[in-house]
Amino acid sequence: MKILEGKTAIITGASKGIGRGIAETFVKHGCNVAFTFLSSVEKGKQVEEELAGGDVKVKGYRSDASDMAQAEKLIEDVLADFGQIDIVINNAGITRDNLLMRMGEDDFNEVLRINLNSVFNMTKAVQRTFLKQRSGSIINISSVVGVKGNAGQANYAASKAGAIGFTKSVALELGSRNIRCNAIAPGFIETEMTAVLDEKTVQGWRDAIPLKRGGSPEDVANACLFLASDMSGYITGQVLNVDGGMLT
Repeated sequence: MKILEGKTAIITGASKGIGRGIAETFVKHGCNVAFTFLSSVEKGKQVEEELAGGDVKVKGYRSDASDMAQAEKLIEDVLADFGQIDIVINNAGITRDNLLMRMGEDDFNEVLRINLNSVFNMTKAVQRTFLKQRSGSIINISSVVGVKGNAGQANYAASKAGAIGFTKSVALELGSRNIRCNAIAPGFIETEMTAVLDEKTVQGWRDAIPLKRGGSPEDVANACLFLASDMSGYITGQVLNVDGGMLT
């Protein structure tokens, strides 16, 4: 059963990793997908070519969600191209890891700008559309680091914790209009970024997880699929940890 058939989703930062996994899963379930990329232009075009051509419409946009003007333009363009928006997944993000004593102000501010301002900009930009149609599902990709913190990631943890607080506030503000807002907190997800790490180190992380494996982009995508669909129609303001039991 294609549980997102007839719906249209915007996914930010979907040229690789978790974002690409979400796009692939949504297309399989009948969802039209508009996605963004910024620096990874070739990968973005590749995703569009690979996912387009079936029963659903797929289109990539080069857009920086951390810039309000670009976020607003993206919403306008997607509405013009697709005719509707039902789901927004705020996934775009970066890391600039370092111990606090070595972390520069620019590294702190840049991570907050990309990871947190993007969530605010996209949500505010799509709000009018969702209010008008009295429906919509917003899913913010946070992190277990935003729940528990992590040494060497004060900037990233602050941005992801901020996304959780923002999620809960928006859920309270917009719930009466049938607009839902939830967050997903992935744990150790194995992507292109982790593939270059030392195997012994990665295996140590796997061994510390109750399910004894790292997660896949598909694991996060399946959680998004549930929260984007009508099956989660009575769920809002929640944080779903997709972490193999890491925080249990």
